[in-house]
Amino acid sequence: MEKLEKLTANTEEVVTIEELKTVLNKQNPKAYIGFEPSGVVHLGWKICTNKIKDFLSCGFDFTVLLADWHAYINDKLGGDIEKIKLCGKYMEDCFAAMGVDTGKVRFVYASDYVNDDKYWELVLKTSKATSVARVKRAMDIMGRGEEEAEKDLSKLFYPVMQVSDIFYLQLDVAYGGTDQRHAHMLARDVAKKIGRIAPVAIHTPLLTGLQAGGRMNPIEAKMSKSKPETMISIHDPPEAVKKKLSKAYCPEKQIEGNPVLDICKFVVFPDLDGKSFLIERPERFGGNLEFTTYEALANAFTAGLHPLDLKNATANHINKILTPVHTYFEKHPENYNKMKNLGIIQ
Repeated sequence: MEKLEKLTANTEEVVTIEELKTVLNKQNPKAYIGFEPSGVVHLGWKICTNKIKDFLSCGFDFTVLLADWHAYINDKLGGDIEKIKLCGKYMEDCFAAMGVDTGKVRFVYASDYVNDDKYWELVLKTSKATSVARVKRAMDIMGRGEEEAEKDLSKLFYPVMQVSDIFYLQLDVAYGGTDQRHAHMLARDVAKKIGRIAPVAIHTPLLTGLQAGGRMNPIEAKMSKSKPETMISIHDPPEAVKKKLSKAYCPEKQIEGNPVLDICKFVVFPDLDGKSFLIERPERFGGNLEFTTYEALANAFTAGLHPLDLKNATANHINKILTPVHTYFEKHPENYNKMKNLGIIQ
């Protein structure tokens, strides 16, 4: 089944495949992903934007929730709601710059519906259908520990609001990175208790930070704007990308926990569109190499392909991916410049 294969490609988990098959038989099924507007966008977004394109090509009515109230609860951008909303507008630009057809995607802000009493009814119903302990376990979706709810009660509202968002938007599929799993599983559990249809949960991997490696916890190791030295911003010029890649963790012959290979697998190869992954080398070092599949590249690396050759080629391919992004912002600089002027983006 072509649609099923497309939606499950490069995913970490689908809960459940059988339910997804049923959803695909519906007319205009609904899916979403939620983002906190909180700062500069990095290369890891490419995984999400690629999957959003898959949803659109499979006929989904797709919503991007720019969760401004959630970002406020999570103390993003100093809790300044106006800065958070501006960041949401910048993020809309980022989706367009990364090739998402924004005419087919519905952008919704939490502030669009927080005055609706039906939403808060869902928040209360969700709250009554779960426990404080279960909500605390879901707080990792915010990058927060359970103890933070002890000094700031609003932190407990966040997972409950996220679950209520899913019900309020009447979604068939909740999509996100693996860091959103606890919230999506909570939504599935609560749905059974309050008479709602449990959403299918689809999770894609988190892109590993450039300095992370080995067997680190994927959430702790993920590429993050809070660690600028470990992430590639979509605004980074070519020389910055090459410099960051040159310093990336990439031990010889090691596949697992290798952030450079993760970028190749989840960002570069899905973008090649039938072209080859090219490694350019002088003849004295064996000449150029071309790979049509990630598996072939990984096998070559295990067999002794030099990390520097891999890093240089990966940097070249990333810069090709980012060229249209840079072009977009040259033509539409307004929100990006406002973000820079306010110091939200350096």
